[in-house]
Amino acid sequence: MTEAAAVAAESLAGSKARAARTVLGQVVLPGEELLLPEQEDVVRRCGDRLLVTKCGRLRHKEPSGGSSGSGGGGVYWVDSQQKRYVPVKGDHVIGIVTAKSGDIFKVDVGGSEPASLSYLAFEGATKRNRPNVQVGDLIYGQFVVANKDMEPEMVCIDSCGRANGMGVIGQDGLLFKVTLGLIRKLLAPNCEILQELGKLYPLEIVFGMNGRIWVKAKTIQQTLILANVLEACEHMTADQRKQIFSRLAES
Repeated sequence: MTEAAAVAAESLAGSKARAARTVLGQVVLPGEELLLPEQEDVVRRCGDRLLVTKCGRLRHKEPSGGSSGSGGGGVYWVDSQQKRYVPVKGDHVIGIVTAKSGDIFKVDVGGSEPASLSYLAFEGATKRNRPNVQVGDLIYGQFVVANKDMEPEMVCIDSCGRANGMGVIGQDGLLFKVTLGLIRKLLAPNCEILQELGKLYPLEIVFGMNGRIWVKAKTIQQTLILANVLEACEHMTADQRKQIFSRLAES
């Protein structure tokens, strides 16, 4: 990691912009400029470069149904060990309703300020048919507005007006917090940790990109075991994880 950072620092000192697709998985530093592929939509909006604002490894996600391996299109982000969540448009998060102001709910999402959530931003909600949302409720939703100059805004419906799994989360279950890095790991395609968890107990689980997880099993004991295992997974090797799951399966 230190050697990779040194390479990135040398590139930064030389003030030479590198192509983003050539440094995927490598360390990038604040102030470094990365060239974007010409075919990417963000080129028309922000020019042909990305400006790095925090240190970490550059990652890229292909667009749905997009070309694979080209580095064009999709989303770029810097994978770092930041502790405070910064809202991002499109992110699905778990929030806690902290107040109601007129027709707007204030939701704590773990960021620097609460997000707003309209009572109309639920499936089937109208002025006469308002959703049953109370202060203290857990909300699973996504950001439709998220930038440094505006208050974050959440909704609990997709582009077709459907809940699609979003809304008020059940009263039972356990909410706990993990690192943002672990959340991204758990949400990766074909995550082995989740496959192994599913073999232990029947469960319901919700992941928020803001580092929050809600989990519910048949009993309180099973729920606590699942939460403890998920929290510990970040610091375990694959072999250590298999040993833990094997012991739990036997018991």
